[in-house]
Amino acid sequence: MNLDINNSQKKRKWTVYGTVLVLTSIATLVVSWLLITIFEHKEEAKNPYLKLVNVSEETTDPQYWGMNWAREYDGYKRTVEPSKTNFGGGDAVTPHEKAETYPWLTRMFAGYAFSLDYRDRRGHAYMLLDQEKTRRVTEKPQTGACLHCHTSVMPTYRRLGDGNTDWEKIVSGFSKLGAMPYQLAHEEVVKTGSNNPMTGGGAQKFEHEEGSHPVSCVDCHDPKSMQLRVTRPGFILGIQALANSNEPVPHLPSIEQWRKGDRHEAYNPNVDASRQEMRSYVCGQCHVEYYCGPKTTLFFPWNNGLKVEEIESMYDQYKFPDGHRFFDWKHQETGAELLKAQHPEFETWSQGIHARSGVACADCHMPYLREGAMKVSDHWVRSPLLMINRSCQTCHPYDESQLKARVATIQNRNFELLQRSGAALTDLLNAINQAKKDGASDAQIHDAQELQRKAQWRLDFVAAENSMGFHAPQESARILGESIDYARQGQILATQWQKNTQ
Repeated sequence: MNLDINNSQKKRKWTVYGTVLVLTSIATLVVSWLLITIFEHKEEAKNPYLKLVNVSEETTDPQYWGMNWAREYDGYKRTVEPSKTNFGGGDAVTPHEKAETYPWLTRMFAGYAFSLDYRDRRGHAYMLLDQEKTRRVTEKPQTGACLHCHTSVMPTYRRLGDGNTDWEKIVSGFSKLGAMPYQLAHEEVVKTGSNNPMTGGGAQKFEHEEGSHPVSCVDCHDPKSMQLRVTRPGFILGIQALANSNEPVPHLPSIEQWRKGDRHEAYNPNVDASRQEMRSYVCGQCHVEYYCGPKTTLFFPWNNGLKVEEIESMYDQYKFPDGHRFFDWKHQETGAELLKAQHPEFETWSQGIHARSGVACADCHMPYLREGAMKVSDHWVRSPLLMINRSCQTCHPYDESQLKARVATIQNRNFELLQRSGAALTDLLNAINQAKKDGASDAQIHDAQELQRKAQWRLDFVAAENSMGFHAPQESARILGESIDYARQGQILATQWQKNTQ
């Protein structure tokens, strides 16, 4: 009997030992697997790409960069896909003519190339193609300055430029290419080609269709370190002019800090700016207001600040080489010397709550996404409304429908103000035209023309900006309010002249 009990106890004892051994072995395997996985993910995070090719400053074709940075390149390629919101974007075949939504645009730009063709924006993949094909280029003479933002132009600047340093060559080539007729400048960019790292260098001719070689990785990233950097001389010179001004820029703390120093060295965004600032600067190289006409080298008008009236004052003070004051063109109907806004997203964003809160362009338009253990900046650049969960809800913990409704309210109000401003401008044009028909001289309608310049500049500043007021709602409303006021003042002046002659 005792023998049976002892044998039973021994069996239970060995069963417990065996169970513990099995569980220990399993736990050891799980812990080992977990540690190995963590180690691999940490190593993956340290080495986010496998460098298969050596890219350089001459490698302007993004497909070679994509061999090293495939995740980012996959996103970049998706900019060819249509992306549309209530007030922006277009399909991949026929971008919408803005004049269909804003009929006053055609008269607003009478005598200027934008009266011929002014289509809605598409993805970055089309930035060169749409420029090549627009009637503004095919039917009106333009300059090579237009290529400053629409293609990977830096190697061409270096090739054409003179100087002892890289910067001197860039600035020299920038001036030379910008002064050429557009078609000739385009040929120079094509002639430069792209370094092919797979064949060890040498200029590679474009083997793509027109427009397939727009701005690329090299324009925003250092090929050696992949650090963000700005390359465009227009932006670098413009941001230096802004830094040298006295206008407060609290949303750009590196400039405020630079101003406190001895200023012996010019403000250098690639040295002085924070990484978060660079995530807006790389966009601000092109999404800005600038002059790119034939009378002088392209420049950013930031000497007095970034607000609409500060840019206007800079233009009013500026004299062309022939001594005449700055203007983009004379209005075909009224004869007024007018200003044309480009696409002042950076300037408008600078006046908004997001800029003051330290939110960069990339936070909303290129938000981070997770791919395995990797955190990647989404290079499918598009509206935050198309990815609210990653762009908006990281800061605003509200339901997606509520956030969309907030944006819709802002943009609808801006749209209505735009239309009212357009109607006021149209009434001003009618009044000036009627005064001219009644015999008014240029001197007698001069004050009304000057008010047209002010009203139209403000209307265009908001209409050309691509957020439908969202980047800075209060600022956009202020600008449009001033536009309406100036237009009505000009209308009253012109109408009073008519009454005085009756």
